[in-house]
Amino acid sequence: MSVRYYSVAPGVRVNVRSGPGTSYGITRTLSEGAKVPIYCQTTGTTVTGTYGTSNIWDNISDGEFVADAYVHTGSDGFVADRCG
Repeated sequence: MSVRYYSVAPGVRVNVRSGPGTSYGITRTLSEGAKVPIYCQTTGTTVTGTYGTSNIWDNISDGEFVADAYVHTGSDGFVADRCG
């Protein structure tokens, strides 16, 4: 399966977390205009962001997740395999 890259919401610096939720620690912050790969997706804390309200979290690297509500995937649902 090929990995697709998606744009982070414009004008937003998105926190990258160590797990799929706001209770997980911040590992880094993405710069404005960043593009991220989505390797898999899972559910976690519900977040309201630029692209709506969602409990989907995107795995962008080993042990790194961002809230899907800040990633322009063109969908309100899953666009990648479930993490697992």
